[in-house]
Amino acid sequence: MNNFTYYTPTKVVFGKKAEEQVGALVKEQGCKKVLVHYGGSSAKKSGLLDRVTASLEAEGISYVMLGGVVPNPRLALVRKGIELCRQEGVDFLLAVGGGSVIDSSKAIGYGTANEGEVWDFYEKIRKPAACLPVGAVLTIAAAGSEMSHSCVITNDEEKNWKKKGCSSDLGRCRFAVMNPELTMTLPEYQTQSGCVDIMMHTMERYFNRVENMELTDGISENLLRTVMKNARILMDDPENYDARAEVMWAGSLSHNGLTGCGTDGGDWACHQLEHELGATYDVTHGAGLAAVWGTWARYVWREKPDRFLKFARNVMQVQEMESDEKTILAGIEAMEAFYRSIHMPVNLRELGISGLTEEEIQDLAYRCSYQETRTIGCIKKLGRKEIADIYRLAQ
Repeated sequence: MNNFTYYTPTKVVFGKKAEEQVGALVKEQGCKKVLVHYGGSSAKKSGLLDRVTASLEAEGISYVMLGGVVPNPRLALVRKGIELCRQEGVDFLLAVGGGSVIDSSKAIGYGTANEGEVWDFYEKIRKPAACLPVGAVLTIAAAGSEMSHSCVITNDEEKNWKKKGCSSDLGRCRFAVMNPELTMTLPEYQTQSGCVDIMMHTMERYFNRVENMELTDGISENLLRTVMKNARILMDDPENYDARAEVMWAGSLSHNGLTGCGTDGGDWACHQLEHELGATYDVTHGAGLAAVWGTWARYVWREKPDRFLKFARNVMQVQEMESDEKTILAGIEAMEAFYRSIHMPVNLRELGISGLTEEEIQDLAYRCSYQETRTIGCIKKLGRKEIADIYRLAQ
């Protein structure tokens, strides 16, 4: 196992009516003016925004509001938020929504607290030196941004959109308010895309190249089985509180570093492959991950067969077959069957991207490889050629 530092400073308030504590939680931070950042009309229609702002008002905390966050959150709105925060003297960011809203809030926090171009942090030109404090009221169990140190933004200001991440402990949420009831009105597609996202945050760490701690592996394997079990329950019973609670808590644990303790950090190739699909075709993140995972797994498993064998046995519960190869491939097929059972795609065609030309494939690979300046993944290092192979095979 590798040495590790585990840091998770976010205070979690979990359960029914948890959002009513927002005002008191902000007051604990000693902040006086809040930007309430949210997505579309659902937060308004559900009455959630009214409950959140009432809680702020009860504590005498003033606020301004900025909506309009969309999936694959946009740099243009981040810039608008930075300008608003500076004009209004905002000293706290409250994200009311899912991962996209939280990521947008973190980006606004970086841009407001640091001079210069905020996109520099996503291009890795420089690192943020500060961030306005951020809190979250979670409405979608998926991204895990409420307890992670990362955020991903889409640059919509260039001809070829870019989707890139910035990771810094400065952006970790001070608190995360999680009421599973707030996720009950989500459409099936969003719920199940979220379940895939949660699983992939765990699987990206699980597939690595070091000798792992049995405890970390056990946490990861149980988390994956738990999400799969409850994703199936939610297909038939979307208002099942216990299933919603299991998935919501799994989302936080999947991306707060716990499932990476003692590892080399994991592979993350599927996330990089999906980022280009998200930037180019604006697909839902979890669905995009499901669409490329099986192809990636078949392409790389021979580089680390023991990990894939353990995954097949312990996660997918595959019975021993006449060869390790058959067991491994059965495990990959079982995961794809699970994805299909919750109406998730397992290839680009099912994702809604069909008939990619060779020129389009090469363009995706060129951008994913950062113009042939990097490789992705650790199970098997993937350069532009290998990335193009996966996009081609994933059709």
